[in-house]
Amino acid sequence: MPESNRGVILGASAFLLWGFAAMYWPFLSPAEPAEVLAHRMVWALAAMCVFLLAARRGWAWLPPLLRNPRRLLPVAAAAVLISINWWGFIYSVSIVQTLQASLAYFINPLMTVCLAVVFFSERLRVAQWVAVGLGAMAVVVMTFAYGSTPWLSLLMATSFAAYGAVKKYVSLDGMQSLTVETLVMFLPALGYVIYLEAMGTGTTFSVSPAHTALLVGGGFVTALPLLLFGMAARRIPLSVIGMLQFITPTMMFLIGWLLQGEEMPPARWVGFGFVWSAVCVFAYDQLRSSPRRSVAHATTGRPPNASSPSPARD
Repeated sequence: MPESNRGVILGASAFLLWGFAAMYWPFLSPAEPAEVLAHRMVWALAAMCVFLLAARRGWAWLPPLLRNPRRLLPVAAAAVLISINWWGFIYSVSIVQTLQASLAYFINPLMTVCLAVVFFSERLRVAQWVAVGLGAMAVVVMTFAYGSTPWLSLLMATSFAAYGAVKKYVSLDGMQSLTVETLVMFLPALGYVIYLEAMGTGTTFSVSPAHTALLVGGGFVTALPLLLFGMAARRIPLSVIGMLQFITPTMMFLIGWLLQGEEMPPARWVGFGFVWSAVCVFAYDQLRSSPRRSVAHATTGRPPNASSPSPARD
């Protein structure tokens, strides 16, 4: 399978899992958002250790990385950016601002595409620009429905788009990179969890065994889609990732509307219609241009969706 096709599959899988994860985090409501975030960091590292063992990866690559600040810096930056994104999502849900959380997933692809064009000189075809325009209209409609500047949405969207861009500069494979990202945040997160338990305000063991299990399981719910996303980001252009990200808000809409019975005012229906139109235009463009990219690959030997910079493959 071509690397570009594999990247699309990995990316789509990551966003599908993020969509399903919207049903997971509400079960952790007895814990405050900061405590949930700390547990996500702690148990995500444990999950990555399990993944490394399952893949029979060694640890010989880690000490040289820790001794090389130039290689470690982009990984540390990615860790900070994804932590900001996690906090924004958890906080928005905890204060019942689910519209802001949903809107963030619509804004995020537009942020990603902008970064792709400005920083990576990626060129969009006419149909892709049409899709971006439809997505922008959807964001405008949903922002109008919210009624004020959605600062939490902008925070989440910007931090995650920047996270995807920084991953382009990480000279590690997806599994190694995510392991180091969780390692960077492990000690602060663990220290906060211990502090809460010492003060008697933590919920790790005081709610129920099921709650404890869900806190631990959050590490795997967190790590797996991030691992898939990191692998995809290094195989396909950010512009493609930007459009794949519409999968997650679509799933959140279906879960909220069909399973959780959330109200859908007309403006949100209109915005959702624009989003689906953008996805359909982009998918059509991808199918139409696929034969031409395959021919270009055969004649030049260059992967059809290669982008610059092009880090080492996973």
